[in-house]
Amino acid sequence: MNTKPAVESLDAFLFGRAPHPVTCGRGVEIGGGRMIPEINFTLPGIEVTRRNWDEIRRQYEEMVRGVLRHAVELEVPAVVVEFETLPPMTQTPEWGLEITRILAENCAAFSDRHGLATALRVTPNDTREFRRPPLMRRGEHWEQMVRFFDGAGRAGADLLAIESTGGKEVCDDALVNADLRRVVFALGVLGARDMGFLWEQIVRSCRNTDVVPSGDTACGFANTAMTLAWKGMIPKVFAALVRVISVPRSLVAFETGARGPSKDCAYEGPFLKAIAGVPISMEGRSSACAHSSPLGNIAQAVCDCWSNESVANVRLLSGYAPVVSMEQLAYDCRLANAALDDSPEAARSLRDWLASSDASLDPQAYVLRPDIVLEISEEILTGATTYERTIRAARAGWRILDRAHRKAALNLTPREARWLGRMESAVTELPETEAEMREAMAGEIPANAYLPEEYGLT
Repeated sequence: MNTKPAVESLDAFLFGRAPHPVTCGRGVEIGGGRMIPEINFTLPGIEVTRRNWDEIRRQYEEMVRGVLRHAVELEVPAVVVEFETLPPMTQTPEWGLEITRILAENCAAFSDRHGLATALRVTPNDTREFRRPPLMRRGEHWEQMVRFFDGAGRAGADLLAIESTGGKEVCDDALVNADLRRVVFALGVLGARDMGFLWEQIVRSCRNTDVVPSGDTACGFANTAMTLAWKGMIPKVFAALVRVISVPRSLVAFETGARGPSKDCAYEGPFLKAIAGVPISMEGRSSACAHSSPLGNIAQAVCDCWSNESVANVRLLSGYAPVVSMEQLAYDCRLANAALDDSPEAARSLRDWLASSDASLDPQAYVLRPDIVLEISEEILTGATTYERTIRAARAGWRILDRAHRKAALNLTPREARWLGRMESAVTELPETEAEMREAMAGEIPANAYLPEEYGLT
């Protein structure tokens, strides 16, 4: 485990540059000094069945050719294409791997014909959650996922990622009830244990091919909290703490062998970059086609890949939506790279403008301020285990939000301020060790909520 952040100073914490760049695909270097667009697209309303398979193949070929053609037209030097499978494509791995081949062949063709540097990231679903309580280490869903992992490199994937869900069966209720202690148990105990098991398999599957084990995301946890807070169902300060609490759990992927970039929907990415030095992918205003968030500009402040999250292949006035998203990403990256080319001072100014435009308006944005990320990251690394790091993250996050509120650096409504005060005791009273937390939860969580043996617990 790291004991000091890989990013040593705020001056060095910039977009487009990571301490440990990743080279992949056909000439793509991520984190080596340029911000790169990462385009993601999906089907319009169509059922994924064998009957519709010819149309599905046609749609994916149309989408990838459209976005790569427009990247060439816009003189984009490098692009990452991400393919997030739809559930039937993971449950029948041969389907997802066939689409992977189609996308990979087109990426290679555009590289050969036009000199466009391309890489393909493939993200199969974590379908284990489709059974409740989930079987995390066995059963048909796990076996289907492993078949996909093993076949991804041979099908042409350059990067392999996942949005894993270990602990979600406990976390969902905890989020709705704003129960901080159960969130810590779900992420710091169950989620962390599952990440270790899952990522050992992913790294093992990548060893015999050129595919890079890239990263994970706490999307099913922290982004769910963000959505609930956006709808006014839970406090924003609580959602901000969930974001920080998710960091040690996501960090396990990189301690197990992942190399980056992290997933675009992992808004905990800046912490992962600060601590592990890996490049990260992020999404913000560019992902409004998929969801709203309070992080539209600040998400770009230190990213290496800039993503649109995902967009359906529907017709807009100017063309199909994936092609439109490609153009938006291209211009955002062009601006960031112009700042990098100008001077370190110019890049830092753009980074700080991106951060300051969001940070004071929402606690979820405030905790992503680059200086705050570095401060919390140092505190996280004082923990000797993932669980200890999780409670340190919770306490550091609360302390920093409280300090910002007292200094009027963060605008909180009276309701949010009251919730921040109430959470102090929840944070300070967290059990100090994983064993104590497990004992405390034994009497609180229903016996049928999760299967302890699926997390290596007796």
